[in-house]
Amino acid sequence: MRLFREDTKIEALRRAPLFEGLSRNELEQLARLAEDLEVDAGKVLTREGESGREFFVILEGEVDVSRRGQTIATRGAGDFIGEIAILEDIQRTATVTAKTPLRFFVLTAQAFRSVVDEYPEVERKVLRTLARRLAALSDDPSMA
Repeated sequence: MRLFREDTKIEALRRAPLFEGLSRNELEQLARLAEDLEVDAGKVLTREGESGREFFVILEGEVDVSRRGQTIATRGAGDFIGEIAILEDIQRTATVTAKTPLRFFVLTAQAFRSVVDEYPEVERKVLRTLARRLAALSDDPSMA
């Protein structure tokens, strides 16, 4: 089901810090593989401790983010969930539940990998972005 125009997806992906170094063409490739979804309030998108392989981009609605049963944040239109999950199969650090009816799109790790296979420079750009973000967040002077 198509809910969003490709340009809408491209612009949303461009705002994701993980993809800041990607060209328009590279973003187009990702946008074409992203699946549009809508769910009702109460739907669990991710569950803390479970494996995650999807990156979510919220376009309409809100979600609650909780850890150990306690809500720690609310996210809404323009926010992203699960960036690292498309790079590495790791356990989710939080449960994310639709607080309102939600419209979003999902990019799976498999879809991301297919773009990387065709455009290897995408992975290099993403890894450089991650390295810069890690260095900026680190208090370790050897990271500078």
